[in-house]
Amino acid sequence: MGPEIIVPIGAFAMIVAIVCLPFYFRSRERREMQRTLRVAIEKGQPVPPEVIEAMSRSVKTPPTRLRDLRTGVIWLAVGIGIAGATYFGDFIHGGNDFDGFGFACIPVVIGVAFIVLSFFNPNKEERV
Repeated sequence: MGPEIIVPIGAFAMIVAIVCLPFYFRSRERREMQRTLRVAIEKGQPVPPEVIEAMSRSVKTPPTRLRDLRTGVIWLAVGIGIAGATYFGDFIHGGNDFDGFGFACIPVVIGVAFIVLSFFNPNKEERV
C-alpha cells in the first residue's frame, strides 16, 4: 500500500472524524448527564436549576427572522465568493469557460431562499 492509497483514505477518514466525532462526544456527554440526573432523582435529591439549564441549552429553538436573514446573507456571500473566484481565476489564467458559475448558483439560491423566508417567518428575535 503506497501513498496513492493511504493519502485518499486518510483524507476521507479525517473528514469523517471531523464530522462524526463531535456528534459522538456530545451524545456521550448528554448520556452521562442523563444518567447522573436519573440517579439523583431516584435518591430523592432536588435537581438544581443549573442542571436543567445545561440539559436544555442544546435544544434547538425555532428559527427566527434574524437568524434566517443572517444565514441567507452568509450563503449569498459564499456564492458570490465562489463566483468571484471563478471569474477572476479564469480571467487571470486566460480561460473563458467560467465553469464555477453553475456551482456558485447553488449557495446563492439557498441564500436568497433564506432571505425570502426571513420575511415570512412569524417568529421574531427576542430582545434581551
